[in-house]
Order: sequence, then structure tokens, then C-alpha cells
Amino acid sequence: MSQAGGMKPERLDAIRSHLYANGFSTIQQLADSIGASLATVRRDLQILEREGAIDRVHGGAQIAEGSSVELAFQERAKRNLSAKRAIATTAYELLSPRTAIFLDAGTTVFQLARLIRINPLPLRIFTNGLTVAQEFLNIPNLDVVLLGGQLRSENASLVGPQAEAMLETIWFDQLFLGASAISPDAAIYSVDSAEASLNRCMLSRSAHRFLLADASKFGTMATYKVAPLAETQVITDANLTAQWRNQLGELGVKATIVSAGVEA
Repeated sequence: MSQAGGMKPERLDAIRSHLYANGFSTIQQLADSIGASLATVRRDLQILEREGAIDRVHGGAQIAEGSSVELAFQERAKRNLSAKRAIATTAYELLSPRTAIFLDAGTTVFQLARLIRINPLPLRIFTNGLTVAQEFLNIPNLDVVLLGGQLRSENASLVGPQAEAMLETIWFDQLFLGASAISPDAAIYSVDSAEASLNRCMLSRSAHRFLLADASKFGTMATYKVAPLAETQVITDANLTAQWRNQLGELGVKATIVSAGVEA
């Protein structure tokens, strides 16, 4: 049965989800998975390839490495999970009771939020992440403030002029920031202009600024520049290449390299 035109977004989502969950898949496997014809899948793959979401290889497709098209938050949160948890554990050890911190909406920062939920400290926490804020429901000793603003569904975050105006009245002891990409020119990038702008505001309002980014983010590109990497202290995992370790040293960027456990 042919697919209705209105079903295209659902098919594209289904293809992305299948490729994320199963890795490289043939066109036939994708067609069987989503219940579409081979010709329909080929057309959909062309669209996803133009968007940068997938790579066409060897008679099939796979999720693009360093893609600037964001997957759903829940799917992205699963990527490099052991590395993200190790990075979050190191970040947690930097927290001091009775201080003000900002947690952005990134998936690695989300793992830090989970640690705070499990082992609460008396903290004043500000965030623009809906999933981050939800971790703190009914947790004692936490004073949690969620920024207002425009909802950005792709990252379950709040952005825009209202959020930026709120930041201008607040000062944080520590900022924990994620990144869509860390480019070869050693700058932090985002796939969204409003999020990049808000991230710049976060950096300007924080005494100590930590970038939580697993090694897969290094050497990738996204569209909107946030700031030079040198404006932050980096916490990443042991998969970081020797070239990047040397580059961070040459830039004078303080970097903590953590060992990750076996991927669950």
C-alpha cells in the first residue's frame, strides 16, 4: 500500500529511529521496518542525506557522524552513555554546597542532573532544560529555577529573548555547559542560533565555566558559533585523540580526561 504524502515526517522519524537503534541497515531492512516500498525509502533517504542526518553507504544507510541535525533528546541521551556518566561523575565532584549553578539542556549535563537527584546537595540550580528540571521534582535541599522563554522541542529547552533577559539579572558560581559540536578551530558550536545566543549569555554570567562533552563531539561542526573553547574548562573522556589533547594544551585549555566504563 502506498504511503500518503502526509506521512512523510513520520516515515523520516521512523528511519532515523531505526538507524539509531540498529546501526547500518540495507534499504530492504528499512522498507520492512517502516512498511514502505523500496522506491519510497530511497526517496526518503535522499531527503535525510541532504539534511545531513544520514550517510548513504553500501546499498543502505547509517546515522551521519557529526550530523548537525539533532536526534530526539531521548535518543541522543543514549549515545556514548558510559562516557557521559563518567564525565558527569567528575563534574559532580566539583560541586560545593550552598552555591548557585547553571545546568544547560545538554544530554551530558542531564547525567549530572541525575547524579544530583540521587545524591542531593544544598544547591540553588538554574536551568533552561525541561528534562533537567524534571529530575529535581520533590528533591530536598534544592532551590530550582527554570528559565522562561520559547520552547525548543528538539532539545527540550527554553531559549530566546525572555530567557536571556532573565540571565542578565543572575550570577552563577558554576556553569555546566554541553555542546552540539567542537570544531577543528577549537570553538563550541550549536545547531540552533537561539541556543547559541543563550549559551553565550550563560558564559558571561558565570565565575567558573565547565564544558561537558564526550570525545565524539571534537572535530565536528554545527552552524552557530557559541564561543572559543578556551573560555571554558573541559571535561571529556579518554577517547579524545592525541591531536586534540595536544591542541588543548597548546591553547592553554584546562582539560580533565576521564575513563569511561563499559557501554551498557
